[in-house]
Amino acid sequence: MNVRPITLKQANAVIALFHRHNRPVVGARWAIGAEVNGAVVGVCIVGRTTARMLHSDTTAEVTRLCTCPDAPKNTCSFLYAAARRIWFAMGGKRLLTYTLQSESGASLRGAGWKIAAEVEGAQWGRPSRARGEQTVCSQDKFRWETVA
Repeated sequence: MNVRPITLKQANAVIALFHRHNRPVVGARWAIGAEVNGAVVGVCIVGRTTARMLHSDTTAEVTRLCTCPDAPKNTCSFLYAAARRIWFAMGGKRLLTYTLQSESGASLRGAGWKIAAEVEGAQWGRPSRARGEQTVCSQDKFRWETVA
């Protein structure tokens, strides 16, 4: 398996087809793909932190990670580890992501990430600022972290 840069449009196409509970993202800092025999079998999108209080120039968030049905078993861990290496090589100091509390987190543990916090689900839209909420937003999550 190899890692390669991909466009946000390419990554979002995989997300739209295969992600279990999230829609494609609007923006990102960068995206990578896991490639096997010339075919992309998984994608990782890294962007600004979702929680604005966690934002800094050296903190980023894996906002989406998704694999195709025929991806090798370790593709998620491969992508989390690759995102970490790339972000730290770019001068980043902290990388975050979230999982639903109903998900095992085995891929993150396998890539060396640690649970940093439990996060209550919430709806972020306001009457003055409507948002196209996803049902996943109201579910409790774990925030995972890896630091340089």
